[in-house]
Amino acid sequence: MKIERTALICLLLIACCVAARRPEPGPSLFAIRLQPGQDLRREIEQFAKRENLQAGFIATCVGSLDRTALRLANQKEVTTFSGYMEIVSLVGTLSPDGVHLHLSVADETGKMFGGHLVPGSRVYTTAELVLGEARELQFHRVIDPATTYHELTVEARDN
Repeated sequence: MKIERTALICLLLIACCVAARRPEPGPSLFAIRLQPGQDLRREIEQFAKRENLQAGFIATCVGSLDRTALRLANQKEVTTFSGYMEIVSLVGTLSPDGVHLHLSVADETGKMFGGHLVPGSRVYTTAELVLGEARELQFHRVIDPATTYHELTVEARDN
C-alpha cells in the first residue's frame, strides 16, 4: 500500500511539472519602436521571422512616414505618396508564410489614404508598434482557388 501511495504522489508531481511547462493560453505581446529611415513592412516581416511568430497580429501602430507605398483597393500597381504622413492605423496578420497588412495614413490636411502596406514605406520620426501572437493558433497563407490570392487559414496549434 505504501509503494502504491508513493508512486501515486510521484505521478502527481510529474503531472504538475509537465502542466507548469505548458504556455499560458492567451496572446503574447511585443512592443517595438522603429527608427527614422527604416522600412515599415520589412521591419515587421523581419521581426515576425526573428520571433518565429506562428499566429501574429498587429495590435496598434502610431508614428509617421515620409514615403508611403500602398497597393490600393483592386489595383495591381503600387502607389507611392511622397511627403509626411501620420499613421492612423495599421492592422494585419503575420504568419510564417507571409504577412497581410493594411495601413491608413493622413496627410497634412487630414486627407486619408489606405491600402495594402508594401515595401517602400519609410519611417519619418518613429513607428511604435504593439504586436501579438495567439499561442493557441497556427496561421498559414495558401492560394485560394476562388480568389487566386494567398489567403489566411487558421488551425489549432499543437503545443
